[in-house]
Amino acid sequence: MIAQIIVDVPVNRTNRPFDYRVPAWLTPLIRVGSRVVVPFGPRKLQGYVTGITDEGTDFTDHARLKEVEQVLDDTPPLTKELLDMSEWMSKQYLCPWVTAVQAMLPAVLKGKSEKWLTATDDLDEDTCGNSGLLWELSRKRQLPLAEVEKQFPEEYLLVPGWIHSGLLATEYQVKDRITRKHQSFVRCLLGPEQLAEAIASLPARAEQMRRVLTLFSQHADQSFSMQMLRDEWGITRSPLKSLEAKGWLVIEQVEVYRDPYANRKFSDKAKPEFTPLQKQVLAPILSSIQNQEYAAYLLHGVTGSGKTEVYLEAIEKTLEKGQEAIFLVPEISLTPQMVERFKARFGADVAVLHSGLSQGEKFDEWRKIIRKQVKVVVGARSAIFAPFENVGLIVIDEEHESSYKQEETPRYHAREVALWRAKRNHAVLLMGSATPALETYALATRGRYTLLEMPERVGNRPMPAVHVVDMREELQAENRSMFSRKLHEMIADRLEKQEQMVIFLNRRGFSTFVMCRSCGYTMRCIHCDISLTYHKTNHTARCHYCGYTIAQPAHCPECQSEHIRFFGTGTQKVEAELAKLFPGIRVIRMDVDTTSRKGAHEELLSKFRKGQGDVLLGTQMIAKGLDFPRVTLAGIIAADTSLHIPDFRAAEKTFQLLTQVGGRAGRHELDGDVVIQTYTPEHYSIQHATRHDYRSFYEDEMLQRRRTGYPPYFRLVLLTFSHEDVPVVIRSAHTMADYLRQRLAETTILLGPVASPIARVKDRFRFQIMLKYRDEPQLSALLAQATAAFDEWNKQQKVLMTIDVDPYVLL
Repeated sequence: MIAQIIVDVPVNRTNRPFDYRVPAWLTPLIRVGSRVVVPFGPRKLQGYVTGITDEGTDFTDHARLKEVEQVLDDTPPLTKELLDMSEWMSKQYLCPWVTAVQAMLPAVLKGKSEKWLTATDDLDEDTCGNSGLLWELSRKRQLPLAEVEKQFPEEYLLVPGWIHSGLLATEYQVKDRITRKHQSFVRCLLGPEQLAEAIASLPARAEQMRRVLTLFSQHADQSFSMQMLRDEWGITRSPLKSLEAKGWLVIEQVEVYRDPYANRKFSDKAKPEFTPLQKQVLAPILSSIQNQEYAAYLLHGVTGSGKTEVYLEAIEKTLEKGQEAIFLVPEISLTPQMVERFKARFGADVAVLHSGLSQGEKFDEWRKIIRKQVKVVVGARSAIFAPFENVGLIVIDEEHESSYKQEETPRYHAREVALWRAKRNHAVLLMGSATPALETYALATRGRYTLLEMPERVGNRPMPAVHVVDMREELQAENRSMFSRKLHEMIADRLEKQEQMVIFLNRRGFSTFVMCRSCGYTMRCIHCDISLTYHKTNHTARCHYCGYTIAQPAHCPECQSEHIRFFGTGTQKVEAELAKLFPGIRVIRMDVDTTSRKGAHEELLSKFRKGQGDVLLGTQMIAKGLDFPRVTLAGIIAADTSLHIPDFRAAEKTFQLLTQVGGRAGRHELDGDVVIQTYTPEHYSIQHATRHDYRSFYEDEMLQRRRTGYPPYFRLVLLTFSHEDVPVVIRSAHTMADYLRQRLAETTILLGPVASPIARVKDRFRFQIMLKYRDEPQLSALLAQATAAFDEWNKQQKVLMTIDVDPYVLL
């Protein structure tokens, strides 16, 4: 038997399956999708089986093939569908096949190849001499080479001589990072009559032992965890060990799932009566689910229109058909609220996958899926790779969100992967948003997706009233506060009424930059071309790209002036200003700094939901999906922040943010208000957001995109080159541009090479090329050919090149 295996070497030269002979003893275990350990050159590496045949592709002489050494899992972690999808992703996003495979697996399954030092049979007590290393190896027989270098630095230099003399040898081992949680359970070994006799035979002072046996007599054939016996019954370990010694009980180690929601109780709410609009949009979706046919729907519904109930009903009908459902959310902050609704509705049938879980918790949730113990997955971008084998429905909530695009290799978009998967499974793809991505809405208007509209809130509740404040007029009125008079007045009003507020600022930290008023010096990162952000909590200035941090200086490093000040506004500064203007106000701040701890998102949102905060202040993570009955005011401090960045999507992102943040207010019985503070109130994105008018914004923005030649009229590919030396990176970018110009179709536009908008990150200078094209079916093949042509040169020069198909970040 011959296995075709892709190995964990993510470079172009090894981007294909290699043939390995499968020894007879492994044939019962190895299957397509298995993780295996194979020899590759001098090393042992992890690989993935892509095919099994009786004939090799490269060799006719099977005896010359190397053998598979180990199969790492009883059940293959990759389904045939996921393998096919990874091959498609490799070609679509121009990345090594093995990189696409690894994006689909939990981190603990990504095995690491380590070099070990082993003792040969010639190493014994007589040959160890005074060497501490040899004595250690004679006892343990093997040690990781990295550990040897660390523990025995002086003797490490003698290792090559000992290998040459035959005392030691080296070998590669592949180990994954799988850990499993075990818990002690107690099981009774006695039958009913024996139990009665045992209880009667115990002395009067053995009260706890009697209680244990009585418990087992009342619950025949049931085992109890030692933790439960201790916490609920007050039974210590000592009587249990005594009963085990008598042969009446056995204490066993049982593997249990690490469940982050194990101690939570979820109460299911009664299903609401569907509105006519909900019934109308559900009809075609449920018809497609019933017929098990591929269909793609875009559900365009205003904030508060009841899209989530549509999703839940569609999932329920999918499960009734015996199929599985994947539900994607864009932000971890949305997950707690969504998990609550899903667990309440579908109970133990739900697995949760997002970055807020530990690696062990993610692995256990993933195992529930592959063991077919759940039918619904709720999670962020990577949940699209859930190893289901009978997918009937994929839902993408807030489909416009940029977080669905992966910014590391493989640079996939979850929406495109979902589309591929829905077609493969004859499943339904349901995308929903109050502010769909322009590309998605354009495809829906052209018939590629079916457009479903929900233009009204549930119960005909009014959309919040929007007030646009021109901050230029505030300055003329000598109001230099970050809060306009209108917003100040409305915050005071809500505090008096004991209602809640959401205040949004698309920055974190205290100030956006630190500058000397005497000489104009601005504190910048020494590794990146970007200013440092001041953080008041620990009085540091930090780079949000590479993490470089310095203490805030008391004097200007250039001119030694004391007039070094903080400019701009960050979330910490807004929090401080609120406390100053409204003494006693309870602010819950949510940004990257306050939510880095595990469980922090859920904890902060839970506090706000329980009314323990007056204001939820935050960055993008509070901008969408959250639903709080008592929130009646949404304040947007600086609406222009995202409007003036060098990005063709700037107006679209601004409109989406304003609409989504505004949509948090007045979602229930109380009416809502939105205050938008801006220096450019006349901009069409702000004007249309004021009227909640997506269609008018779409038409204006499409005119701009058509005039400038950007998506959806053109597709883009961004090539970025980086190196520590400017001349090297320029030469690399220009050589690639020259190569492509000669081979591209006349309709394809090549822009650049030019320095990236952020020209240096982590001490590497960056240049980029952008391709704009409409119809060039061979472009992927050409880019793959170009990558291969310059691979060796780039490797020698240590130039890093990335290719981003349909990029979302152009910085």
